[in-house]
Amino acid sequence: MSLKEHILNDVEILSLSEKIGDVQKLFNQLTYTHLPVAENGVYLGCISENDVRCFENEKTLNDYRYSLEGFYVRESNYWLDSLEAFAQNNSNILPVLNETNIYIGYVELNEMISLFKETPFLHEPGNILVIEKSFKDYTLGEVSQIVESNNAHLLGVFISRIENEMAQITLKISPSGMNEIIQSFRRYGYLIISEHQEDNFSKNLKDRSQYLDKYLNI
Repeated sequence: MSLKEHILNDVEILSLSEKIGDVQKLFNQLTYTHLPVAENGVYLGCISENDVRCFENEKTLNDYRYSLEGFYVRESNYWLDSLEAFAQNNSNILPVLNETNIYIGYVELNEMISLFKETPFLHEPGNILVIEKSFKDYTLGEVSQIVESNNAHLLGVFISRIENEMAQITLKISPSGMNEIIQSFRRYGYLIISEHQEDNFSKNLKDRSQYLDKYLNI
């Protein structure tokens, strides 16, 4: 799904001649972290509210054009691309440009998050499984094969963490026999990070540990 049907136009793009005091008042009326700025109709970048609050009221945006942040997305971009841009620029608004770099509107963070909530990863019933393996040793094909070989389906997968050459992989799996899936991942050398009631291996280890503690305390 592209961004086209989610583009808004209810906030006009600012010009460099705008006085800082007026821009501050505009931010007071809105909930956006940034506002787009143009010169002769050409998009230059966004001005952040945090910066504007530190500028002199009587000066114009042109006096502070060095502070403009040039982030944007294309109208042809997939909506998921926008989430990365939001995160990278710490913004809740993203200017949208067409293929000839003309500003055509913006998209909001809340709207993009609402789309993510409707994906099978969050919307469909299923089980969350977090596994870990060396970043060099795992493949998504292998992960998918392990899940599907146990008569389940992947509803979503993403790399939730990379540290010390180890990758944590978060899976959303259709309701199925989780114990069999977990044991299969262990046989392929994956560590199971999340805890599951269906995990017989962990349950047996816990039972044995409790038995050993009881024996040692006799």
